[in-house]
Amino acid sequence: MKHLAAYLLLTLGGNNSPSADDVKGVLGSVGIEADEDRLDKLISELEGKNLQELIAEGSGKLASVPSGGGGGGGGAGPAATGGGGDAAAAAEEKPAKEEEKEESDEDMGFGLFD
Repeated sequence: MKHLAAYLLLTLGGNNSPSADDVKGVLGSVGIEADEDRLDKLISELEGKNLQELIAEGSGKLASVPSGGGGGGGGAGPAATGGGGDAAAAAEEKPAKEEEKEESDEDMGFGLFD
C-alpha cells in the first residue's frame, strides 16, 4: 500500500510514469525502506496504463460490491388507535429507561481519554 501511495503521489506531482527509483526516493524521504519485490510488481502492473482510467474502472467495480447494508431503520411510530393508547405509551417509556441504565453500566466510572 505504501508503494502505491508513493506512486500516486508522484503521478499527482506531474510524473506520469514514475520509476522504481522515484518511488524509493519518496519512501526514503520519510524513512521507509521499499520492498524490492512488491515495488517491481507494482511498476510492472502499472506500466503503460492510465491511472485515471484504472481508478474509474475500480470505482465502477466497487459500486457493484454489496456493502453489508446500513443497519436497521428507525422503529415505526405508534399507530393511531382509538383505545389503549396510554398502555402503549407506558410500554414504550419502560425500555427507554432500561437503555439509559445499560449505558451507565458500560461507562464503569472512567472515560476513554482519562
